[in-house]
Amino acid sequence: MPIPVRVVPTRPPVVYPVPPTPVLWDRTAVSITGASGAGEEIPLTGFTGRAWPSIVMQAGATGLDMPPYAIFSDDSPSLDGSIYRSSRTTSREIMIPLYLYGVDRQTLNALKRKLFQALNPKRGFCVLKFTEGSGQARRISVYYKDGLDGAEGVDVSGFTWCKYALLLTAMDPWFYPSASESTRWDFGTGLPFLSTSRKFFPMQISRGTMGGPGSEYLVSNPGDEDAWPVWELTGPIKSFSLTSPKGEVLKAAPPDNGIDLVPDGRVMEIDTRPGKKTVKDDQGMNYWAALDANPSFWPIEPGDSKCSISVVAGSGRASVRLAYTPRYASYI
Repeated sequence: MPIPVRVVPTRPPVVYPVPPTPVLWDRTAVSITGASGAGEEIPLTGFTGRAWPSIVMQAGATGLDMPPYAIFSDDSPSLDGSIYRSSRTTSREIMIPLYLYGVDRQTLNALKRKLFQALNPKRGFCVLKFTEGSGQARRISVYYKDGLDGAEGVDVSGFTWCKYALLLTAMDPWFYPSASESTRWDFGTGLPFLSTSRKFFPMQISRGTMGGPGSEYLVSNPGDEDAWPVWELTGPIKSFSLTSPKGEVLKAAPPDNGIDLVPDGRVMEIDTRPGKKTVKDDQGMNYWAALDANPSFWPIEPGDSKCSISVVAGSGRASVRLAYTPRYASYI
């Protein structure tokens, strides 16, 4: 008679998930910083080993190239189709797949809280930064919208890991470099009209006190979209005229009493950026009334262009400084 054999059931081996290998962005580093850019910078592509807790950016990110546009048009009752009127860039949405991996439950929860605190929109916007291997950096300001609500499915979370589809909204859809572009031009020689060491005749007029009509200067905008400049005019300046390649003019005539429009040592700042549009000096004096009627706060178009800068300097050396931040459609 055969002896019965007792079969003891065995548990299948526990298989712990292995964190994925980070996506190789061709030496492009990606990070996000909360609290309006003042918080801790959290790297998303710097994970170098499988045994350390980390937040890893996965393949499948969207919304990182050309931003969306809103097209405005009119319909005609007698013609087919529509008539284009205008367009504008709208806010963009960016989706970034994330994989959080901790060596234990405690480290995973710490990673989650770190991410939750950094992305809280009540604490300000986040700065999403892309840095190429050459050192070139592009950044965009974003707000957290959705994606960290979590799920407990077997394919999206575990004891020491979880997956998120982070959804961000960029109110300003353009990417910006780390530094702005700037150029400076000097006008005037600093010589008085009447000399104390020379006779009045023969008369000698100081050179370089005016950048007259036709004084064109090359300006280069490396971005993909118009850039809004900030002009700084350092006195003594009696009058000035800033003309775009399209003929748009921003100028101010000399005061009727003959004094300098911008006194010696003072700096008039003309900020043409949308939402700002201010004309004041370094002491807070408002110069808006000094501009000619209907001033044109013109932008700088992408590529190389020539603008005309005419400055009548007082009895000293004046200067004009142009500063602007290029805007890029993508992080590249």
